[in-house]
Amino acid sequence: MTIPVADLADPPKPPMFGERQRFMLLLIAPAVVALIFFQIVPILTGANASFRDWSLHDPKYTWVGLKHYWYVLSDPGFVWTVMPNTLVFMAVSVAVSLVFGLGLALILNRQFAGRAVLQTILLLPLMVAPVVAAIMIRWMFNDQFGIVNVVFEALGLPQQPWLAQRWTAFGVILVADIWLWTPWFALLLLAGLQSLPKEPFEAAAIDGASRWRVFRYLTLPMLRSVMVVCIVIRGIDAFRTFDIVWTISAGGPARSTELFSIYAYIEAFQAMNFARGSAAAIIGAIIIVVLAMVVFRLLNRWMEVSK
Repeated sequence: MTIPVADLADPPKPPMFGERQRFMLLLIAPAVVALIFFQIVPILTGANASFRDWSLHDPKYTWVGLKHYWYVLSDPGFVWTVMPNTLVFMAVSVAVSLVFGLGLALILNRQFAGRAVLQTILLLPLMVAPVVAAIMIRWMFNDQFGIVNVVFEALGLPQQPWLAQRWTAFGVILVADIWLWTPWFALLLLAGLQSLPKEPFEAAAIDGASRWRVFRYLTLPMLRSVMVVCIVIRGIDAFRTFDIVWTISAGGPARSTELFSIYAYIEAFQAMNFARGSAAAIIGAIIIVVLAMVVFRLLNRWMEVSK
């Protein structure tokens, strides 16, 4: 019996863009269009402007190469004030928020009376807009009629010009940022704690291990993957913080609390030099990408070594 040649041929391949694929592309098309117009196009426009003479009051669009990049990198204010402020702000805010958030997550992971009420109170900072929280903090630390100086006066302590000095103003900004972001860490770490397997903890309880040893040798190692994600995401966000700093101090006094995002904004929209502000933004983007990669690799290596 002979088999027809047509039966020996390969079965027809399905089309590359079948009905299912076209439907999926249709669903993601609005997000892609929004990403292109509100992310990709502004980035390309800013990158193009950073190589040109692009003053907002008199844009000439002439090509100047790396002139604006050299200006930013050779600016003493950027090198000795803005970048140290940004890195210190990022490190302190992320570290303190992580420690406080982990402590709150460990407390909320236990069963006790009033746990639901405490969880609700914990969510309150997440419900407040950062600008509103910054305005509230600024009024609290006002040197003339702020509630903090009122408490200092009641305790017999000298009143402080909180926002008139560099490090006290910087400390106020850190307090506001830590207060806002500690609940975010707590919620993510609490979710991580509740997803951990119960068998190792039950075995440790049978062996009579102390709470510290359980935390040190069980909870912390199993929670490190969640912590790495939290640190990287929050570190990137802290590097580009703008609203809290601008609302509380506007980079003052005398631009001493200025961060990277404030520097780029002032150069672009107050000094009216869009090209220089774009160059500062591109430099900051490169720095945060490199920092994120280094931090992620170090934390990843720390996790591997600790296993």
